[in-house]
Amino acid sequence: MALSSSSPVVAPCRFLCPRATTASRDILSFATTATRRRLLLSTATTTIAAAMAASSSCKVIDSHLHVWATPQQAKEEYPYFPGQEPTLRGDADFLLECMSEAGVDGAVIVQPINHMFDHSLVTSVLKKYPSKFVGCCLANPADDGTGIKQLEHLIVQEKYRAVRFNPNLWPSGQKMTNEVGRSLFSKAGELGVPLGIMTMKGVGPYIQEIEELCRDYPATTVILDHMAFCKPPTNDEEEKAFSSFLSLSRFPQCSFPHNKRSISI
Repeated sequence: MALSSSSPVVAPCRFLCPRATTASRDILSFATTATRRRLLLSTATTTIAAAMAASSSCKVIDSHLHVWATPQQAKEEYPYFPGQEPTLRGDADFLLECMSEAGVDGAVIVQPINHMFDHSLVTSVLKKYPSKFVGCCLANPADDGTGIKQLEHLIVQEKYRAVRFNPNLWPSGQKMTNEVGRSLFSKAGELGVPLGIMTMKGVGPYIQEIEELCRDYPATTVILDHMAFCKPPTNDEEEKAFSSFLSLSRFPQCSFPHNKRSISI
């Protein structure tokens, strides 16, 4: 979903021209882990950057990416969440280098699973590069409700522009429609920020929860991240899930980005 902005916001192009795919083959010829992010950034933006180059009034924005600490940073100040140690480089300096190569002007940084609910690393990057990045925080659905205050702090004090729900992070046996989930969902609407839902296991298991939250809190703008991980159905079960996903369009606050989200910088 694109929020109003004085500067145009461009979503990444999913379909690449021959020039872009040629560039990707060149990058793939270098077998290093560091080139993976370069590949993703350059192939997703080559076409857009070329098309927008003629207009200095337009910005090219990567509308969904992650950063995480270097091993040294993790050791000294920004620890990884246990079991979520990254295998690739993803620090802000490397990101800026890749953005420069790809002709990308700015980006929306989504809190990565590598740091779970500790937003200190991303917050430091947002403060260091305010003209380059805005943030999307990760909702903490802990039973004690501490995530509600954290959400308000991140939006109001740290100036994050959006929040993500990951239903896989709810306590075992709990749903997004529990008391904490409802409070978080309602708070997003109250604060005026869009709420993205990432259903990595597919939308089917969560469709009733999403419908209930959308019905009860119409003021909260909802984004089904990654098109709710739906794909062209090949069997009855997938057909049912895809139809359920499409039925969410009856809620006017719902948006279904083709691949990534767009938030103004």
